Amino acid sequence: MRRLRRWRCEGHFVHLDAAYEHFWNPDHPAGFPAWKKRGHRLAVSFPGQAVEVRKLNRHWAEVRLPKLGWIKFRLSRALGGTIRNASVSRDGNGWHISFGVYTGRKPDGPNGKPACGVDFGVASTAFVSTETESRTMPPTLRPNESRRLKALEQRKARQITYAKKHQGGKYSKRLRRTIAQIAGLRTRQANRRQDFTHKLTTDLAQSHGLIGIEDLRVKNMTKATKGTAQHPGSQVRQKAGLNRSILDNAPGERRRQLAYKCRMYGSQLIAVPPFHTSQTCVNCGKVDPDSREGCGRLFSCVHCGHEDDADHNASAEIEARARRTGGSVINSTRSATTARVPAPRRRRTRETLPATHG
Repeated sequence: MRRLRRWRCEGHFVHLDAAYEHFWNPDHPAGFPAWKKRGHRLAVSFPGQAVEVRKLNRHWAEVRLPKLGWIKFRLSRALGGTIRNASVSRDGNGWHISFGVYTGRKPDGPNGKPACGVDFGVASTAFVSTETESRTMPPTLRPNESRRLKALEQRKARQITYAKKHQGGKYSKRLRRTIAQIAGLRTRQANRRQDFTHKLTTDLAQSHGLIGIEDLRVKNMTKATKGTAQHPGSQVRQKAGLNRSILDNAPGERRRQLAYKCRMYGSQLIAVPPFHTSQTCVNCGKVDPDSREGCGRLFSCVHCGHEDDADHNASAEIEARARRTGGSVINSTRSATTARVPAPRRRRTRETLPATHG
């Protein structure tokens, strides 16, 4: 047990070193390393030379991990390359292992396929400018699963209240079982969302040579409006529901996947300023809020009379802006990249302390 604890601590130091490297890298969006909860991202990574994989049959294989020995796992797909690293993680559905492999594949050249603009939204999951119908993500939970999730959340709230009142805040086995059941449903929901996102981004990258999207600030879009006791916010519950819908569509994850898949399949990704894309007429170029009243599905230009689906008009405007930029982001909503400095009043790490000799 002592050797196992030492090995786990060494793994934590590796993650800490990587966190500081990402923080000091001006091109990486990571912030200052912060403490995580005990149940946050249960994962351990291994270098490629420390693991060994042998195939048992068509669907099963074994992996040898340091300190653990040979462990059987489900072989969901062929590795197809040299193992560079492995990561063992746990979620609501159990333990998983993923491998980073080197395949030797190089990015494809320009594929010469047509361009498009994509408008990611809530009512319409994704509307492509070259299509006449929007792509809608199916519900990530079935009706009976949604009802069960609601019942489990209510049961969890009752059990936590009872634990605080009668058990000094100590969680019982039943409460932990309820939390595990909620985590299983949430993981299933996340897997379905991720499956749709991968299928969408792969199809877009393979079928188009240029893809224009909006340069969205998702964190600002999903800020809560609760306010303070002196200055309470308005329509807090409505904004909370909108925030959940925006995050359920995962616009940031779609952009991340498109960034590397476009390089892989020979297409180009361009992020354009999102200002007034839903209020700009793609036919005459005039911007007028009266062309789209409220959040209606119809766009009717008050200047030239052009009528179209509001999301399709926005996607066509995004494509036009992407063509005009020529591969660069103009008037981006992203702040300029600057060198990061440690947050004030942070405890200095051992590496940053002055050396002492004595």
